Amino acid sequence: MTMVKAHVSTHEWVAGRYRLLDVVHRETNRVSWYGEDVQGARPCLVTRIGLPSDLGEEEACQAADRVRRMSETMAQVCPGRIATVVDATVEGGSLWTVTEWIDGLPLGQLMDQKGPFGPGRAATIGLQLLDVLEAAHGEGITHGELSPGQVFIRARGPLVVTGFGLAGATLVPRLAAPSYASPEQARDDRIGPAADLWALGAILYTLLEGHPPYRDRDRPESTLRGVDRLPLRTPLRAGPLSATVQGLLRKDSRERLTRTTVRQALTRVLEEDPHTVPPPPRLRRAYASARHIGPQWSGRAMAAGTALAVVTVAIAALAVTHQLPGSEDTSAGGPQAQPSASTAPSGDGEVGDRATTAPDASGAPATGSSATPSPSGTPSGTPSSPSASIDALPVGYRVYHAPEGFSVALPRGWKRLETRRQGDLAYRVTFGADGDPRTLAVTYSTAVGADPVAVWRDDVEPRLRKDGGFRRLGEIEATTYQGYKAADMEWLSEVDGTQVRTFGRGFLLGGHRGFSLRWTTPAADWDKTANRQALATFFKTFRPRSSG
Repeated sequence: MTMVKAHVSTHEWVAGRYRLLDVVHRETNRVSWYGEDVQGARPCLVTRIGLPSDLGEEEACQAADRVRRMSETMAQVCPGRIATVVDATVEGGSLWTVTEWIDGLPLGQLMDQKGPFGPGRAATIGLQLLDVLEAAHGEGITHGELSPGQVFIRARGPLVVTGFGLAGATLVPRLAAPSYASPEQARDDRIGPAADLWALGAILYTLLEGHPPYRDRDRPESTLRGVDRLPLRTPLRAGPLSATVQGLLRKDSRERLTRTTVRQALTRVLEEDPHTVPPPPRLRRAYASARHIGPQWSGRAMAAGTALAVVTVAIAALAVTHQLPGSEDTSAGGPQAQPSASTAPSGDGEVGDRATTAPDASGAPATGSSATPSPSGTPSGTPSSPSASIDALPVGYRVYHAPEGFSVALPRGWKRLETRRQGDLAYRVTFGADGDPRTLAVTYSTAVGADPVAVWRDDVEPRLRKDGGFRRLGEIEATTYQGYKAADMEWLSEVDGTQVRTFGRGFLLGGHRGFSLRWTTPAADWDKTANRQALATFFKTFRPRSSG
């Protein structure tokens, strides 16, 4: 293994085979990406941890080896709860770990989207974390790097923990998340299982209060000094978990609560919490006529646009954390999101009614787009994560905030051409402009099937074939967008005597819910620069309302 002193950024490669596509989570000295293992043709989670500048090549390679070995051990000790490390390497002065993709969201991102948790939901996560820690501690293994960025909440199944083997591997007491370090780590003392219990307490504190017990300061060293020396801010929202959280966050590791005491306390909260109920049953699969806005990604009835669905696992994750069904749903484009009097557009209103532009430092609209479609029509760079900000827009684009619960940057002058609904099951909004043959359609559905390839193949394509001029281009390709099951289909068809080309992508949200977008242009104009820019901009800027 060699240390390659080269800068690596989004959309570049690691170890010659892992392509970085989209940032999933950031911490002080750790960044995780949704990536693609090109050789294995599968999605993966790629994480970069900065290394000390004076760390030798041999020590860095030993750190990578340690991470791999620890992952193998923990996968045997706690199967299904640990993300398996498939590769670890040193490149660009950083330690890179590659794990199999986790179908979920980092806990930190989930908290950003949903805000503070109630005691019952926090206790549920706490108990699952405790299970993993007990298994590790029973084998003499201390995590030492536990933080919300290392805990993934999945739509189904138990949570998954990453990062075992990082603590001490880089000869630095705490690299990634100083605000979750224990006081003994802040002092660079030897650590043990008690450090993980402190981190558990810090995570519970953050879940309940909406912020960590010790805030991140301008430098990691300052944050660590605060952890070691400053008194704990008394939790205000912890309720029945207040004593447990404070007991875990005692400065003296010998005085912290034991795992047994913590388990009893968390279990008691769940038993007494009236809001702890089983997750709601899955929706029954239903399909409608091809001539309506059916639950599937329908056919020619809405001949428009690229299929893009930026979806969030946050709502599905609530089933894991046992939120009551019927509580406020702020999921991406959920059918409960109704237009308000101040935001609902008129039937033919231009999308600028609630539009914003992204100015540069001079106040002029920003220019440039980092992602461009490939010759096949598929973008060479995927959109940024739902929680990311739109920091640059091509000239003439504005961000449109749809009352249904999504936003996307559209060319100036574009408006809602058509809006169709099928009760609470589905809706589709088609965008375009007078005299512009291009269209973009955004569809939300509550009853898509479980296999996105099958939705295109079995539900959409047979209906498209009934119309003249249909010809699919290439295969229907299974893919993953930000960890969600997805599929792409591209085809030619005829509209009013003109051959048009459509690229579609559909994403599954879980619970039979999903989004899709379709981008349609005259086939002869497909590769024009403006069309490639439009497609890339849609992919980069589509956001659900819950992401702001």
